[in-house]
Amino acid sequence: MTDSKYFTTTKKGEIFELKAELNSDKKEKKKEAVKKVIASMTVGKDVSALFPDVVNCMQTDNLELKKLVYLYLMNYAKSQPDMAIMAVNTFVKDCEDPNPLIRALAVRTMGCIRVDKITEYLCEPLRKCLKDEDPYVRKTAAVCVAKLHDINAQLVEDQGFLDTLKDLISDSNPMVVANAVAALSEIAESHPSSNLLDLNPQSINKLLTALNECTEWGQIFILDCLANYTPKDDREAQSICERVTPRLSHANSAVVLSAVKVLMKFMEMLSKDLDYYGTLLKKLAPPLVTLLSAEPELQYVALRNINLIVQKRPEILKHEMKVFFVKYNDPIYVKLEKLDIMIRLASQANIAQVLAELKEYATEVDVDFVRKAVRAIGRCAIKVEQSAERCVSTLLDLIQTKVNYVVQEAIVVIKDIFRKYPNKYESVIATLCENLDSLDEPEARAAMIWIVGEYAERIDNADELLESFLEGFHDESTQVQLQLLTAIVKLFLKKPTETQELVQQVLSLATQDSDNPDLRDRGYIYWRLLSTDPVAAKEVVLAEKPLISEETDLIEPTLLDELICYIGTLASVYHKPPSAFVEGGRGVVHKSLPPRTASNESTESPETAPAGAPSGEQPDVIPTQGDLLGDLLNLDLGPPVSGPPLATSSVQMGAVDLLGGGLDSLIGGPNFVAPPAAAVPANLGATMGSGLSDLFDLTSGVGTLSGSYVAPKAVWLPAMKAKGLEISGTFTRQVGSISMDLQLTNKALQVMTDFAIQFNRNSFGLAPAAPLQVHAPLSPNQTVEISLPLNTVGSVMKMEPLNNLQVAVKNNIDVFYFSTLYPLHILFVEDGKMDRQMFLATWKDIPNENEAQFQIRDCPLNAGALLALRGCEQQATEQQHLHSRQEERGRPGYALPVPEAHQRHLGAGRAAYPARQPQLHAVTEMSSARGVPTRVPGLRDHSQELSSHPVPTPAFCQP
Repeated sequence: MTDSKYFTTTKKGEIFELKAELNSDKKEKKKEAVKKVIASMTVGKDVSALFPDVVNCMQTDNLELKKLVYLYLMNYAKSQPDMAIMAVNTFVKDCEDPNPLIRALAVRTMGCIRVDKITEYLCEPLRKCLKDEDPYVRKTAAVCVAKLHDINAQLVEDQGFLDTLKDLISDSNPMVVANAVAALSEIAESHPSSNLLDLNPQSINKLLTALNECTEWGQIFILDCLANYTPKDDREAQSICERVTPRLSHANSAVVLSAVKVLMKFMEMLSKDLDYYGTLLKKLAPPLVTLLSAEPELQYVALRNINLIVQKRPEILKHEMKVFFVKYNDPIYVKLEKLDIMIRLASQANIAQVLAELKEYATEVDVDFVRKAVRAIGRCAIKVEQSAERCVSTLLDLIQTKVNYVVQEAIVVIKDIFRKYPNKYESVIATLCENLDSLDEPEARAAMIWIVGEYAERIDNADELLESFLEGFHDESTQVQLQLLTAIVKLFLKKPTETQELVQQVLSLATQDSDNPDLRDRGYIYWRLLSTDPVAAKEVVLAEKPLISEETDLIEPTLLDELICYIGTLASVYHKPPSAFVEGGRGVVHKSLPPRTASNESTESPETAPAGAPSGEQPDVIPTQGDLLGDLLNLDLGPPVSGPPLATSSVQMGAVDLLGGGLDSLIGGPNFVAPPAAAVPANLGATMGSGLSDLFDLTSGVGTLSGSYVAPKAVWLPAMKAKGLEISGTFTRQVGSISMDLQLTNKALQVMTDFAIQFNRNSFGLAPAAPLQVHAPLSPNQTVEISLPLNTVGSVMKMEPLNNLQVAVKNNIDVFYFSTLYPLHILFVEDGKMDRQMFLATWKDIPNENEAQFQIRDCPLNAGALLALRGCEQQATEQQHLHSRQEERGRPGYALPVPEAHQRHLGAGRAAYPARQPQLHAVTEMSSARGVPTRVPGLRDHSQELSSHPVPTPAFCQP
């Protein structure tokens, strides 16, 4: 007799009877009683009152009875934690049982009893089982570690179970290896920051060896682990692909999809010129086709994954179109998915075959499927230009069937074809107008109205057609009302004399008789445009429209790359990243395809180099993302702590920029913007007009320069590396304040919010002085400019190069890292003054070994080079000195030109010459014939004189 009898009893007071039977001396009676308890528990009866009696039955050698008792324990231990402690001694004893099945059963049950009170008692038995001689016990204990980690992570780490688990990856038994990998992967997903699965070529080799001998689920664990590994080069990637390829012929569909995921990821690193690349493409097609012969539910999962694969690499299945043809007995969800893949694979080579099939589908009885089939014909026309005429002809044939829903769908897609191919197929408009009365769906009516309005000049009775729609204006849907309003305005602009009453009628209906704000606003805009400037109205309303794209439903590339990494999971079925449907952040790890190696096509853009760094040196300046993680992941991306206010230089007559934007205004630099006249005080007119000779005469009580040179914005973080977020920027210093001017552009298809920024420790302690303020969500294709104030009170750490800055930017999608170089002049104060005593103290603090002395002999210098070596404060004086001496000698005067780069350098805050650099004090003899110096005397040290001259001081050095 079967055990079903235990589920049919309806006795009352059976708890008392069961209690008596559980305490019976007869083993068979005990076993029967425990079975009855488990049956009652299964159907939902509360048998927790029997807990002590059932626990007493644990002391038995009967394996079947022990399994039943352990099953009861797992169910009720949480509600009876104090009683569960009674079972601890039995667990410890069973873990030392000579029978490996009992040892494994004990350790498995220990992991399933989620009670904090008894976890510490289970550590010692678990440690023994992890090193058990029997592989069955070891593999069970490996899974138990993951369960125990979920209950008490700290305890597992303190007991060293994670290290033992890592050792099991090198176990001789493949099932132990698979379970160890599964346990470590589970723990790593819940703690992404922990580097538990430290994969290297040696451990990968062990996993690949175990792959051939595992059970099917063990193979899935190992393949998923391999998918998280990034090979060091294309050769290693090819080697792994060769050893994974045999898994494609496995009978289990989950193993096949996991193998496909690994191959799709590693193909990114293979060059398309390799023979192996073509071989791999051919090997991927048959297993995917085989999946379509399974049950409908499995077919659907396979088709959703194939949809992603076809978008990424259509060449894999380009010759397999026939397998996606719909069968009469396919469920509707399979039919629609096959239809979508057919469109993605459509090309000039197979379009005739596809169109014939789609025309057949349009005569089916399933209305939803027929609608999709007609739309698919329109998508083919848009995708394959050579087939457009054939597609239009097919649609006209379908319109002649006079089937209502077929006609309406055909009109909707013909509107899209007109948008894609203007002035090409307008001859069919007459046929469309014949079916005007049969249109009852809003989308079809709106499409027909758009066609009439767009081609009103070709339709003789366009005004009558639109007037017929206008009769029931208030009964139409919003979509139709908006389209009708626009179409009648277009008609008026094309035929103003005939349709004046019509346009006034529709504007009155839209603005005065409608409650819809969208319709009312559009009506007012049109009314005001027409009444104020009809020419402008014509330019706006009848403007040339952009062509619609070939594939409007393609998944965004960055999201597609992430979904490829999740092939075989729910994410690949939903076509959404796990973060979109998994509650909370736990277990959600953002993944991306590995970067292509140097031998492949470069995905870098030369325009992404930061300001001031040549593109060739970029790899030396910007570290890889892995190098940044160590520091930046430990930083808090919340609002930065506000430091003390920035030191500002004293200005005697207000913050006046004497040059209205640095020296660019005088030398015509690319960033020159003429200042408004009102910005310059009247008493500065003479100073501004006196030319270069007065540029450095800033001691007349006027004030200091407030601005410095601003480099043009450069792309710091390209969109392809930041899931659609592009960051450009530059650094500025204005009136003593440093800022980072950012330009954020959303090139993704989703809205971006929750922005935050953080700097890594750097050489000069640069840090944000305020949070990153993006006041509104950043919509797709939107750009916002932000000025982020900076201060120099952050943590200091010497960087290489010295002005390297590592930045982390966070939004609702992910955290992104980049590195850039900031110009040193933003750190220098504007007046360049330094107290004499502070200068001397600083001078003495410099070690003697840092001093280098040179004597230059026989060095011919021209006037420009000589001037460049002189101190900033003496340049104007030297020019006048040389000029006056030559005038005294009766020779023509020579004006020494200041090199443009040096002018810019001086205008950028007079960033200093080195403090211990000896000055050139030259008396130059000019040759009347050639105008070049003929004698340059030796150098002499001017350290005493230097101490009286102002030396530029970085802002972070000021007291």
